[in-house]
Amino acid sequence: MMDQLKKEWLKSEEQQKNFTGWDFSYLDGKWSCEEPPWDYRELVLNYLTPTMFLLDMGTGGGELLQTFNHPYEQTAVTEGYPPNYQLLLQTLDPQGVTVKFVGEEDVLDFPDDSFDLVINSHESFAVAEVKRVLKPDGLFISQQVGDFNGLNLASRLMPEVRKECFDFHLSLVKAELEQHHFDLLFCDEAYLNQQFFDMDSLIFYVRTIEWEYPGFTVEKNFKELLGLYEELKRHGTIYNLQHRFAFVARNTK
Repeated sequence: MMDQLKKEWLKSEEQQKNFTGWDFSYLDGKWSCEEPPWDYRELVLNYLTPTMFLLDMGTGGGELLQTFNHPYEQTAVTEGYPPNYQLLLQTLDPQGVTVKFVGEEDVLDFPDDSFDLVINSHESFAVAEVKRVLKPDGLFISQQVGDFNGLNLASRLMPEVRKECFDFHLSLVKAELEQHHFDLLFCDEAYLNQQFFDMDSLIFYVRTIEWEYPGFTVEKNFKELLGLYEELKRHGTIYNLQHRFAFVARNTK
């Protein structure tokens, strides 16, 4: 029985290697997560106008960006995940979007005062760099994953991993933005229930969000997976908790 389970779960791990862009459609019907009380896309559309110069930080495969229908010649994107960066060079770059790679230091390869609007969904950022590339009165709109994200699942799946600090949540980011002379026009924070309905979706997700589950493999964490499998059989789902916050900030430099 355990050999068969491991064989199935190793297939799930292998399937994740086909993941590209930021497309989770493989998991449709296999998981669920509560939506935050705000809508990030609507936040952007509330402020985006056709004449703006737009930067989308950490655009993934550009899936959400393309729903904004913003003029490509006034759009730039950054991406720090090499496979996604190569994908963007093949898809968005030929259409006139400026595509730049960004490293872990979060330095933005653009001149000062380049953009009217910078948007950022779940990508790291340096406030000083965002401020530098924004024009006076430019806007920074972001939805972020807070530092309490996934701890419920991680503690059961990888008990040997310990989070060292909890310094990324709304109150601290809000204070940093204000220190850099941003006015907060909107901000909110939420803790959201997430559920997985089978082991395939759980393994696919954990292998994709590798920075939250560092070093996880089916082989290494098989014992913990068996524990979660028992939870799945008892309740029909495996529970997790997501942490999100969002803000709209105006640069007052």
